[in-house]
Amino acid sequence: MHVETLQIHKESKLLKDYRNNAPSIMKFFDYHPYNDFHPRVEELMDRSYDRGELSDLLHEMNRKWSAPASSLANIDRLKQQDSVVVVGGQQAGILTGPMFTINKMISIIQLAKQQEKELNIPVIPVFWMAGEDHDFAEINHIFVPDSSKMKKFKLFQQVAGKQSVSEIGLDKESTEEWVNQLFEQLEETTHTKGLYQSILSSLEQANSYTDFFANLVYRLFPEEGLVLIDSADKELRRMEGKHFISLIQNQTEISSGTYDAAERLKKLGYSNSLDLEENDGHLFYHKNGERILLVRDEEGMWAGKQNEIRFTSEELQQIANNHPENLSNNVVTRPIMQELLFPTLAFIGGPGEVGYWAVLKPAFKALQLKMPPVLPRLSFTFVERHVEKALTKYGIKLETAVSEGVENHKQIWLKQKQDPPIHELSEEIKRKVTEAHQPLREAAKGVRADLGDLAMKNLSYLQDTIQFLEKRIIKSLEENYARELAEFDLITMSLRPEDGFQERMWNPIFWINRYGVGFITDLTNKSLSIEEKHFGVWI
Repeated sequence: MHVETLQIHKESKLLKDYRNNAPSIMKFFDYHPYNDFHPRVEELMDRSYDRGELSDLLHEMNRKWSAPASSLANIDRLKQQDSVVVVGGQQAGILTGPMFTINKMISIIQLAKQQEKELNIPVIPVFWMAGEDHDFAEINHIFVPDSSKMKKFKLFQQVAGKQSVSEIGLDKESTEEWVNQLFEQLEETTHTKGLYQSILSSLEQANSYTDFFANLVYRLFPEEGLVLIDSADKELRRMEGKHFISLIQNQTEISSGTYDAAERLKKLGYSNSLDLEENDGHLFYHKNGERILLVRDEEGMWAGKQNEIRFTSEELQQIANNHPENLSNNVVTRPIMQELLFPTLAFIGGPGEVGYWAVLKPAFKALQLKMPPVLPRLSFTFVERHVEKALTKYGIKLETAVSEGVENHKQIWLKQKQDPPIHELSEEIKRKVTEAHQPLREAAKGVRADLGDLAMKNLSYLQDTIQFLEKRIIKSLEENYARELAEFDLITMSLRPEDGFQERMWNPIFWINRYGVGFITDLTNKSLSIEEKHFGVWI
């Protein structure tokens, strides 16, 4: 495996300024992302956490996912008063979801290792599985390479309503059939049988899609000490009850502060994916298996947007105290809950997450907390040998292929095979026909007006015929060079599918099938700078 830093320039203004420590964006954060870990530890040591209870809960949770010894040992280390965590998370996707989920885990593990060595205290990598998320359509598929494009391959199970992912019963029979059909589309290698059996074993041990995700993750990271947590776990919710009360009591300051921060960001020209209102409650209430987002109405009541439920603040605090499993966090309060549960040295997120964390400083402040350092995760593009060969053949740099795509190179290459250039020749002929046709149009118009219209249609017909011939010639050229053009399409599908980063569409199963899980292990064990934007990985 060979790894190189790539200079990828396509970033949002917010993320670019954040990486460059621009004062305009840094005032929205409490810490510099890369060099404030020592003062952060000092702050954490002044706070207290329910370490014993959390560790016991994590042990129970992780054993059902067949967590490896390294992970269970790290859960024990969480009891140490000087231990801290690096945390990041994602909704539990099918077969781990897109590659960026794995990249995020690698980032968490890497930073935890580096900072444990630097700080000389236990630093534990924690991955927060957002099991309370209910958008099943986001996770019920993977993309499969099909000729020159990626096609969506959806699970057969249908889910009605808005149940959270952790509450959706896993239809093992239909999922196994889905896995079988997926493997029919994979090339058979020395790793295929073991991968297939590993997936089926994980499926057999799972009762939910979150379980399925967790079992597979631990097969990919057996020695790294990664600790998983399901945010939808009912025992965890009971532990969170007192924290829900704090969020309820400070809702006004949380909502107004984040709304104001979003408006200030907008005035500075920074885009943000959060759609915030001043009356947002930033909590969900669970009723009949569905999540209802709460807002504060004009009377100060907590209500659903369709007014399907209504609570006073006192009633909602009683729910938090007696039935906390009926509540869950939204995107604004989830980071605060992580902060209240874990001694968080740093949070690692994707580009979008860094953007919405920029509005959260007032929310943390409402509970007398500081935001942890927020770090953009590592980003990778994996380059297989046949793709590398195609890049070399056409003299295309990897950075160019990842940043811009290769469609322009493809068209230039095809144009070079045209002698003379077909499009330019076609345009010149149409110009000459138009000039030669001019006297005929004028004569027709002079005889009768409707003949002038007919002459115009005649000219249009002649130009369409030339255009048709141009297309047929180019199509024939494309057929003649089909193999070469397919190589350009291969580069696009592999490195920049659907005009986006590879990690957002490709699932790791295809590379695991070809190369085994070793490439993930090798990459995790490399010491990479979290400050770099993007890496090319030759496998």
